[in-house]
Amino acid sequence: MALKAAFQMDPIDRIDIRGDSTFALLLEAQRRGHEIFYYEPAGLSMMDGRLHASGHEIEVQDDQNSHYRLGEARRADLSEFDVVHLRQDPPFDMSYITTTHLLEKIHPETLVVNDPAHVRNAPEKLFVTEYLDLMPPTLITRSVEDVKAFRVEHKDIIVKPLYGNGGEAVFRLSPDDRNLASLVELFQTVFREPFIVQKYLAAVREGDKRIILIDGEVAGAINRIPPADDTRSNMHIGGKPTPVELTDRDLEICAALGPELKKRGLIFTGIDVIGTYLTEINVTSPTGIREVKRFGGNDIAAMIWDVIEAKRAG
Repeated sequence: MALKAAFQMDPIDRIDIRGDSTFALLLEAQRRGHEIFYYEPAGLSMMDGRLHASGHEIEVQDDQNSHYRLGEARRADLSEFDVVHLRQDPPFDMSYITTTHLLEKIHPETLVVNDPAHVRNAPEKLFVTEYLDLMPPTLITRSVEDVKAFRVEHKDIIVKPLYGNGGEAVFRLSPDDRNLASLVELFQTVFREPFIVQKYLAAVREGDKRIILIDGEVAGAINRIPPADDTRSNMHIGGKPTPVELTDRDLEICAALGPELKKRGLIFTGIDVIGTYLTEINVTSPTGIREVKRFGGNDIAAMIWDVIEAKRAG
């Protein structure tokens, strides 16, 4: 079943294909004989209600020295495609949000993965607050007094941007750290929105699990171990991926989330679990596909395409 597939993503020449989930999806699309069109968010335009993208046909190969080849530049009507993958990385800013409004004009006649309206309405660190019983103690605020009171109660805390990604600007403040007021002032200066404060989970030293769900069902997982000199476990800043088995608690969390993810059209989701706590629900541009397969797990790219093909056939 050959499909016309478009990928809205970051510049293809800047990605690290060794761990890039979008690249895994591109490889699988090509293996299945799908027509692939690549464009960047800035290439979107709309006139008289028709959504177009300026980009290229693309061929890919799993070679770090030569991983892509572009065809001639052209302007494509996205309503003529079977599926569009919304795969650019955050920041989740007005530019990102605008693309979701534009892509909403063609969905679901053209299947957008993930559903752009629900991507817009489910920022990872806010969507997760719908599951307070699964989360660690969490505060969303701009008030230094709120943060001080939260640390008095929970001692060791994490402060991070509400719309950050990839572990950027994540700080741990221990009970005796004297930088709390200065850090809050910095966040108040840099960010217009509130920021997020959570109880530090010592279990992060044993790893931060990334569990991938496809259409609400568990597809695979990896563990990410933080470096000895860092609190953060994100792989692009030195977190070490390792294989992992899911616990009963992990499966309980997935069972609680799964039906809602499916209902919202969030086909490809990555959730983060530290110890027994759910910390994030990633719906914008989840990662982990290549690492899961590398450690002998499922071919998640193939599983995602199976779901897409079934939806298009239906």
